[in-house]
Amino acid sequence: MSAGLGAAETAGVAVARRIAVIGGGPGGLYTAALLKRLDPRREITVWERNAPDDTFGFGVVLSDETLGGIEHADPVVYRALREEFVRWDDIDVVHRGTVQRSGGHGFAALGRRRLLEILHERCAALGVELRFRTEAPPAAVLAGSYDLVIAADGVHSLTREAHRDAFRPRVTTHRCRYIWLAADFAFDAFRFETAETEHGIIQLHGYPYAPARGEDPGASTVIVEMRGEVWRAAGLDRCDEQGSIDQCGKLFADALGGRPLRGNKSSWTAFRTVVNEHWSHGSTVLIGDAAHTAHFSIGSGTKLAVEDALALAACLTERPTVAEALAAYEAERRPVVQSTQRAARASLEWFEDLAVYADQPPRQFAFNLLTRSRRVTHDNLRLRDAEFVASVEREAAVPPGTPPMFTPLTLRGLTLRNRVVVSPMDMYSAEDGTPGDFHLVHLGARALGGAGLVMTEMICVSERGRITPGCAGLYAPEHERAWRRVTDFVHTSAPGTAIGAQIGHSGRKGSTRLMWDGIDQPLPHGNWPLEAPSPLPYRPGVNQTPHALDAAGLAAVREQFVRSAEAADRAGFDLLELHCAHGYLLSSFLSPLTNRRTDAYGGDLAARLRYPLEVFDAVRAVWPADKPMTVRISATDWAAGGTTGADAVETARAFAAHGADAIDVSTGQVVPDEAPDFGRSYQTPYADRIRNTLGVPVIAVGAISSWDDVNSLVLAGRADLCALARPHLYDPQWTLHAAAEQSYTGPGAPWPLPYRAGSRTPPTGRTDGPKPRLTLGT
Repeated sequence: MSAGLGAAETAGVAVARRIAVIGGGPGGLYTAALLKRLDPRREITVWERNAPDDTFGFGVVLSDETLGGIEHADPVVYRALREEFVRWDDIDVVHRGTVQRSGGHGFAALGRRRLLEILHERCAALGVELRFRTEAPPAAVLAGSYDLVIAADGVHSLTREAHRDAFRPRVTTHRCRYIWLAADFAFDAFRFETAETEHGIIQLHGYPYAPARGEDPGASTVIVEMRGEVWRAAGLDRCDEQGSIDQCGKLFADALGGRPLRGNKSSWTAFRTVVNEHWSHGSTVLIGDAAHTAHFSIGSGTKLAVEDALALAACLTERPTVAEALAAYEAERRPVVQSTQRAARASLEWFEDLAVYADQPPRQFAFNLLTRSRRVTHDNLRLRDAEFVASVEREAAVPPGTPPMFTPLTLRGLTLRNRVVVSPMDMYSAEDGTPGDFHLVHLGARALGGAGLVMTEMICVSERGRITPGCAGLYAPEHERAWRRVTDFVHTSAPGTAIGAQIGHSGRKGSTRLMWDGIDQPLPHGNWPLEAPSPLPYRPGVNQTPHALDAAGLAAVREQFVRSAEAADRAGFDLLELHCAHGYLLSSFLSPLTNRRTDAYGGDLAARLRYPLEVFDAVRAVWPADKPMTVRISATDWAAGGTTGADAVETARAFAAHGADAIDVSTGQVVPDEAPDFGRSYQTPYADRIRNTLGVPVIAVGAISSWDDVNSLVLAGRADLCALARPHLYDPQWTLHAAAEQSYTGPGAPWPLPYRAGSRTPPTGRTDGPKPRLTLGT
């Protein structure tokens, strides 16, 4: 958060003397209170169309971090909250009759109505004008007479809608339906519970909170959620409020101890994720749900709104003009909110797809749920509750003292000693397709670094199938001999490390410059003709138009893959991967954006799969039966009308049926106008969905950067192997260092004998001084 607010009380004339706040929820009220406290001369008016005691939620959860910000900014509000919060540490996951409890989490909650009472009292004491039961004038009107207009008018913000062209909102409606209810007793933990019905899985999210004055001393928020089709099949779409309350009470009668639920104008709704391209327009700024929403399963919108208020107040204190303050507020908050929304999206989708995890062992199911957003990980969950994590590891048969990433995995006749893969990375350093000393050192260093499997870059199956003149190949005898030199080194000098070859054809993305000379840009001279399923250039007007492969061309390319596979076996590779991702030739058959054929190889997904499956079958027929084959796919094109996650499941199903031993799940790079949702581990949900829908082993990729991520994904059952690229460029010994950092010395990560002396972290100079023995009073 920005610099402390306390110093502002002695500052000069404040920025924004007259302030209008639209919306009297917690975000709007707290912003008003902060700004008035910072400069009592400010004239601040809050418009709220409802009565003071109207509220449509129950409990509000705030984190210790948020409470710390409140304590620093306004001790009066903090003390009032501290006196009334209900605190607890445990989470219970109840599934199929078993209860798994994990401790050490730390929550604080109180009733939304009581929170509003505290904020009303604080605003009144400071001199903020509160106008209840009064519709605010439009923001454009208020902006004519106020220095600043704060739109805290919620997810259905009229301000945002009135200025759509300026804020450019995107609102995504999700697949589950949910209803907010309450019970007049306090759960003793945060409770997640499933009910498996004839219509599908229904889940409960419940937690205690401190109610408002005059209410019963114990209360709990109860949210019931399910997929839309389950909601309709169960007839809940036809229930009124009381009917819904009664049905939910019956579904979770054991959790409620037979006690009734109650509503508060409660109705079923679908969660909507709100994202705005801009948060301010002139002197009007959005905060809270008007600016952004995050699914309730990772915390409350109130938490985000309060943090917005703290940042906005700080920026208005630190900056000389409203415009600069609003720009600073957005710059400060947007990255934090984006991170929260990514975590919320992962959590939301986990619950949407909860049914695919239902058959997991009970402790793994609970661990998967707790780590669903990727914010809670194996390592920090172990810090919170070591015994719970140990119980999950025992259930999964992880040997004592062994991090999950260092457990073996067997694919056909190949046993990998750990779950780390050096991901394929194009090096653009071959000469006429022949790998040289660079490849020997590059791949050899990563093999010595401890990974269970080291993958080559995409090895091109023909000269025309290269991406650039620097791409490696496996279509000439000299290529085979050069690769044999690499595999011999790995098997001799890094015994126990497997090395795999990824074979592919560039398709319409070929005949381009080396990456550092201009990625995807055509060669200035010496271009070769391109081939693809359809005559569509990668970038119209930039890249050349490929010719569409006819029957003879399809047969010729298929034979090129076969010859390269045979050469890969002779060259000593342990595993073969067929590259059907990233917009290269086989990938461009799979995507509807790049395959416009009208023959048997174009049309629906089954037809688009036909040629890649023909190539796979031909290659599998010549690849030794005891050696595994994997397939890399792009699980989504990140573009409208392209491949979807559902398509990816069917694609994986087809390859698995034809004998693929694992699916390497990447995304994108198929069309240049993609819009990826970048973030930590952002591609892993696609691998997770394939693995837990089909039961097929998967390799997860995509911004997996820490050994903690690998342990989390493997133990949760979301991935069997994790492929890392950039971390292995930064540190060739990434896996060995991960073992050392976890004090692991077992068979999953043996140090090469010449390196063993370096298996401990080198000592550094001490930076700590002697601790004081006495503290003398003044």
